[in-house]
Amino acid sequence: MKVSLIITTYNWKEALKTVLNSVLNQVVMPNEVIIADDGSNHETAELIKQMQVNFPVPLIHSWQNDDGFRAARSRNRALAKAKHEYLIIIDGDIVLCPEFIADHVREAKFGRFIQGGRVLLGKVLSQEVMEVNRLPTIFSKGVRNRQNMINCLILSKIFSSERNDANSTRSCNMSFWKEDVIKINGFNEEFVGWGREDSEFVHRLLNIGTRRYYLKFAANGYHLYHQENTRNCLSANNEILNATIQKKLSWCEHGIDTHVENEMK
Repeated sequence: MKVSLIITTYNWKEALKTVLNSVLNQVVMPNEVIIADDGSNHETAELIKQMQVNFPVPLIHSWQNDDGFRAARSRNRALAKAKHEYLIIIDGDIVLCPEFIADHVREAKFGRFIQGGRVLLGKVLSQEVMEVNRLPTIFSKGVRNRQNMINCLILSKIFSSERNDANSTRSCNMSFWKEDVIKINGFNEEFVGWGREDSEFVHRLLNIGTRRYYLKFAANGYHLYHQENTRNCLSANNEILNATIQKKLSWCEHGIDTHVENEMK
């Protein structure tokens, strides 16, 4: 099985560099890494060019114009470029434990997608992680969700389970089959601004019969602290989400299909 890792980013090259360095430390490397860039300035492009020189797998920069928060469209553009059958998506502020890719690959099964968790790092600790390029320990100060730092196969087998709902959806740590993404037409690009595009995506995956596997004590991601995004568009985004739930939709009209067609030209 070959894997494409998708990393979303926007104008935070320091965090992106730390995340890419954590990719280099994986015990199992992805077969390619695609940066889903929602309109960052030239500094991000320069960082990616520098890291492409010695990166052991293809490192691809998928960039779109900066026209507000368009994470759904940015992800679709990157997902359409993915050459491999299994897709893992993270955010550009999620630093990976060394077993992250291996854990997702081990638990990948046809007919289901995986939801991973995250460890929340405080402001001071986040800055330290970026400066020293090293993950915190279980004893570090400034950690929330400390139990999510445990990576243990036995505990993972005991506590991981199917949860066929959209509760606790975190698109910062998810994986799925590309063929399932195509079936539902990817992320819904009607979502603009922060919020709910990942939950709506999950509902449509569930509506085609795929199962949601909540992975515990494995595939740990460390979330770097940042100011929260504005919630100005949340009301409108909730309306889109609620329509998908009420109508049990599995397809969105404005999705990945256009980008896939462009990649095939």
